[in-house]
Amino acid sequence: MLSFITEKQSSWDRLKAEKRPIFIYGMGDGALKIMSVFRNKKITVAGIFASDDFVRGHSFEGYRVHKLSEIEEAVDDFVVVLAFAAGYQEIVDKVQAIASKHTLYVPDVPVVGGGIFTYEYCEEHADKIQQVYDSLADDYSRKVYANIINFKISGKIEYLSAVTTSKAEIYKKIIKPNLNEVYVDLGAYNGDTIKEVLEFTHGKYVSIYALEPDKKNFKKLAKFVDGMPHVYAYNAAAWCVDTELPFSAKAGRQSAISASSENMVSALSVDSVLAKKPATIIKMDVEGFEREAIWGAALTISHYAPKMMVSLYHRNEDIFELPLLIKKLNPSYKLYIRHQLYIPAWETNLYATL
Repeated sequence: MLSFITEKQSSWDRLKAEKRPIFIYGMGDGALKIMSVFRNKKITVAGIFASDDFVRGHSFEGYRVHKLSEIEEAVDDFVVVLAFAAGYQEIVDKVQAIASKHTLYVPDVPVVGGGIFTYEYCEEHADKIQQVYDSLADDYSRKVYANIINFKISGKIEYLSAVTTSKAEIYKKIIKPNLNEVYVDLGAYNGDTIKEVLEFTHGKYVSIYALEPDKKNFKKLAKFVDGMPHVYAYNAAAWCVDTELPFSAKAGRQSAISASSENMVSALSVDSVLAKKPATIIKMDVEGFEREAIWGAALTISHYAPKMMVSLYHRNEDIFELPLLIKKLNPSYKLYIRHQLYIPAWETNLYATL
C-alpha cells in the first residue's frame, strides 16, 4: 500500500538536520506559518530575504530583510526555504533559477486548518489515499497524485514541474465546455473563471450562477457580468445549508469564512440556489470549505452529474476526503487530478466527469 509515495523524510526533518545556514525567502502569512513550525521543531533561521524590488529597509519578525545578492556575497553555502506562493511563469522561473544555485525547499503548510503533511500523516490515512489513487481515471492523474503527495512531504519543487498542465489542456481534454452549459461558480472572485469558461464556449451559455462572499470582490464580479443575460450573481458564501456565517474579508482570493470574525455574510447551498434545476458544470474554490459546498450541492451532484472542478489544496485532508465524497455522491463519475502552474501545490484540482 502507498508504494507510489517514495518520499519518507519530511522537508522539516531535512531542515532540522541541516548544518548550513537556512534563509527564508519571502515575508507574509506563509513565512509566519513556516517560522511557527521552525520554532516548534527548534530549526534555526539565519535570516530573511526578499526579491530585490521589495527590499526597502524592511524588517520582518525582528530580522532585517536582505537581498539575495547580499546573502550570496556574505555566505558561501546556504539553504533557501520558499515562503510565498508563485503562480506566474516569471516568478516560477525566478524560484527555479534560485533552486539551480542553492538547495531549496518549499515546506508544505496548509492554507486553512492545522497540522503538517508528512509520510506519517499519509500512513494514518493510507486506506483513503490508496482508495483515491486506485479510483483515478487515467495514468496521468495517478502520476499527478503521487507527485503532489511526494512534493507535500519533501518540499522538492521538481515534483511539481514534472506534472504541470495548462488550463487550456484541462478545458479541451477533460471539461470540454459546450454552448449549452449551466455553469455554477462558487468562489467566483472577480469573474475570472467565468471568463475562462466563456472563452471555450465562444461566449455562449444557458445560464450562470456565481457566488462570491467578499463585498469588494463581489463589486468587481457584478461589474464584469453587468448586462450579461441569464447571469445570477449572489454576494454569498457557498455552504451546506442556507444560513449566515462569520466572514473575514480580505478583498482578495484569500477572503474566507472565519469563526473569529464579527462580520456576517449570507451563505447559500447550490441545491437551494438551483431549486431542482440542473447544473452542467460546478467550480468550487471556496478557501477550505469545499466539503461543505459539496454537501450543499449533494442533490445536484447525485441527480444531474455536473462536471466538477474542485480545489484540492486548502486543507491537508482535501486531497483524499473531497474525491471520496464526490465519488460517494455519484459513483458514475470518472475522477481526474491536474496541477496547474503554481509553487507550492496550489492549483491542484479535482475534475469529475461522466
